[in-house]
Amino acid sequence: MATILIVEDEIPIHELIRRNLQAVGHTCLSAFDGKEAIQIQALKEVDLILLDIMLPELDGFEVFQQLRGTPTIFLTARSSLSDKVKGLTLGADDYLVKPFEMLELLARVDAVLRRTKKEGKSFELDALRIDFESRQAFVNEKPVDCTPKEFDLLEVLVTNRNIALSREKLIELAWGFDYVGDTRTVDVHIQKLRKKLQMDSRIKTVYKLGYRLEV
Repeated sequence: MATILIVEDEIPIHELIRRNLQAVGHTCLSAFDGKEAIQIQALKEVDLILLDIMLPELDGFEVFQQLRGTPTIFLTARSSLSDKVKGLTLGADDYLVKPFEMLELLARVDAVLRRTKKEGKSFELDALRIDFESRQAFVNEKPVDCTPKEFDLLEVLVTNRNIALSREKLIELAWGFDYVGDTRTVDVHIQKLRKKLQMDSRIKTVYKLGYRLEV
């Protein structure tokens, strides 16, 4: 997993982000103003920075220009096109406007880490090993035949591990917004994943909601 520096001066938002990142296994460092962020990054090895733009001392754009080389996602209440263009032109990896869903943040964090951090390209749990680049799963180092949609669902569960996801949210993340069908297809695919990957004890049913991958 990754070491992520959260640079956000609004404490409730900061703590919500930190708790959710830690829930999926990341290590979090905290800064509440621009100068503190620069000091922490100079002392610690950081894989990703979540960087608010409107900060005390130095704004996010100034901080980013001093911390070039570290993957960064801007988090900001500014939704104007000019701010987005400026952030991405400076070289940021992504840009997320507040308020945002925490699942969207986790998905974007995972996407950036998989592009920039080699360890993010695989995942291991018990006898299971997943290679995201080749889209292959192995149990006791033996390849498991997963359909494309089973692998999509597995990837969503891994990305959001330890978080309870409703069937509707799993449909949205693994099948897409334009999916037309019954949410019972999630149950069928979960049953197949449990059997194929020997994960009965890991993929938990959340009563009246959906499922959670426990790690």
